[in-house]
Amino acid sequence: MEYFQHTHKSLLKSSKPTIKRELLKCIDWGQKLICINGFRGVGKTTFLLDHIRESFPQSNEVLYINLNNFYFTNRKISSFADEFAKRGGKVLLLDQIQKYPDWATDLKKCVTEIPDLKIVFTSSPVLRIADSNPDLAKVVDSNHLEGLSFREYLNHQTGNSFNYYTLEEIIENHVEISKEIVSKVRPLAYFSDYLKHGYFPYFIDDPNFYINKLLKHINLALEIDVPYINQIELKYLSKLRQLLHIVAEEAPFTPNVSKLAAAVQTSRATVMNYLNYLKNAKLIHMLHSNGNEEQMKKPDKVYMHNTNLLYAIAPNNTSNLNLRQTFFYNQVGYKHKIKTSLKANFLVDMNYHFIVGGRKIEPEEGIYAASDVIETGNGNKIPLWLFGFLY
Repeated sequence: MEYFQHTHKSLLKSSKPTIKRELLKCIDWGQKLICINGFRGVGKTTFLLDHIRESFPQSNEVLYINLNNFYFTNRKISSFADEFAKRGGKVLLLDQIQKYPDWATDLKKCVTEIPDLKIVFTSSPVLRIADSNPDLAKVVDSNHLEGLSFREYLNHQTGNSFNYYTLEEIIENHVEISKEIVSKVRPLAYFSDYLKHGYFPYFIDDPNFYINKLLKHINLALEIDVPYINQIELKYLSKLRQLLHIVAEEAPFTPNVSKLAAAVQTSRATVMNYLNYLKNAKLIHMLHSNGNEEQMKKPDKVYMHNTNLLYAIAPNNTSNLNLRQTFFYNQVGYKHKIKTSLKANFLVDMNYHFIVGGRKIEPEEGIYAASDVIETGNGNKIPLWLFGFLY
């Protein structure tokens, strides 16, 4: 216990600069069991430490644990948590819960047998917390830590503190909002850099090796998270990697499942399973006419999850069309349901039809345009960059 307390204090003393995430303000920290999931490198560990610094400075009632530690190969989380609570502990933060084999059973035991202890844990997005554990789903408050929004990136790069807006606020008041922002900073001066290397916060540490670090995290997700959690034999890893590369090279595209199956030498059913694994891992987006309700059917289109992935995996497939639509899907899709539109590119929340393009697009009646390379819009024509202010 003393070793972990010493490590905890050492981590909190780190002077490394961080980007305070908006999600910190949105979570109900009074919940008994809280999950924070997110892609590798998105900043989950930093997120936990920032929460401790803000809410529990100098407190001995809070403890951060990384479950990479070999100590937990022989010690149950529930046993450790019980000891921690008996020593006066109130909040236990467990990083990388997917590294611990009996995580669901032990967390449920903590909830039922240690009533005064709150637990916050992080996980890979591949781990289906609620879907695989209905009992735990009733008590866990699940939250997804997305990569940096364009707003968060812009605030860090310029020293501003712009607020986020709801989709309805942007649609109704985008002219006034964009003018207020443009009066303080030129967003388009930072937009291209964000698309290349602004989504993951480690651009702060070493921008010259950003792509290399991103490729490392992509490979770790494919080699460890996806196979381990979905019980895929490692001999099939090359097929998963090959499929992701094909998607990145061709996105956005309407997939021909038979051709994809032939390309990676597997069955149609396996291709669909692999696509869903990649979606759950936050590597791709799949656009359906009926949203996730049709997740086992062929998607209408496949996109990469964010533009940084495009630059890392398929730098030759970074056309303006691809970058614009991928950015829109990524930033809007975090909090809103996106489906296929019969009138435009996307249907958002079953209510708003959006076409995404350049400065020259002019939306028809009943359609909104997310238009690139403009600072301010008019009517139903909204600056594309402004959709990066939704979180």
